[in-house]
Amino acid sequence: MEKMKCLIVGGGPAGYTAAIYASRANLSPVLYEGIQPGGQLTTTTDIENYPGFENGIGGQALMDAMRAQAVRLGTDIRRGIVTKADLSSRPFRLTLDSGEEVSADALIIATGATARYLGLESETKFRGMGVSACATCDGFFYRNRDVAVVGGGDTACEEASYLAGICKKVYMIVRRDVLRASQAMQDKVMNTPNIEILWNCNTQEVLGDLSGVTGARLKRKDGEVFDIAIDGFFLAIGHHPNSEVFSTWVRTDENGYIITDGKTSRTNVEGVFAAGDVQDPLYRQAVTAAASGCRAAMDAEKFLNM
Repeated sequence: MEKMKCLIVGGGPAGYTAAIYASRANLSPVLYEGIQPGGQLTTTTDIENYPGFENGIGGQALMDAMRAQAVRLGTDIRRGIVTKADLSSRPFRLTLDSGEEVSADALIIATGATARYLGLESETKFRGMGVSACATCDGFFYRNRDVAVVGGGDTACEEASYLAGICKKVYMIVRRDVLRASQAMQDKVMNTPNIEILWNCNTQEVLGDLSGVTGARLKRKDGEVFDIAIDGFFLAIGHHPNSEVFSTWVRTDENGYIITDGKTSRTNVEGVFAAGDVQDPLYRQAVTAAASGCRAAMDAEKFLNM
């Protein structure tokens, strides 16, 4: 069984940044990229809010640059998915999808979170071409245009309110006749003139052409089918943290997000650290994920040098 000093699971902003810092700290990190090398950002076209890029940068390009930087500094990056973990004692033992077993003195979990989608074929077709699960990330591209937000909870209301400040019109597609959001958030969207709530509606299809999303086909509970013209289609029906493999050992909240100790990346298991969206149900931004990856590597360095 191969033994590693510092093992990082997950190849996104958090994982790659952790690798950069761990490499510079001479921790000889090995990083397994998981099911989606580069993470959620690889499904985003242009990123306007990551510091240092005056004219923006493509999501894939940013992840490629982070990955290359980690490799240049000495990180051993490998393809592979962790399917099983035993964190009962050190060194920690992990099993990969290939069947191989590895062990590590310190483990950084940076497996991210997966946005929930409706499961429509057309939704997948236009992902990154008008379909998005992050209004804060992509809303800027729809300035003064019409968009739709799917969902009726606090996140959907927050996304709709954010988009209402930059877009011409925001439709909220709500499958029930009530919002699940807090009363304060309900009041906010109800009193925003350019937000229109479409009650009792489910999305049947996302409409579009070679240029991207052009509309959505909706169906009311009474059977009425109608189309709306939009340029952006935003999902706000939640995220699923990719923590299942480790949840037997590390503490998670009721939604599966790994709980860390205060402002650190430490979990309840000594020597195991968490970074990025897998432990962040609130911000879920590339820059905050990268920052938490930095903290995780520094915490791991301190732990290994104790």
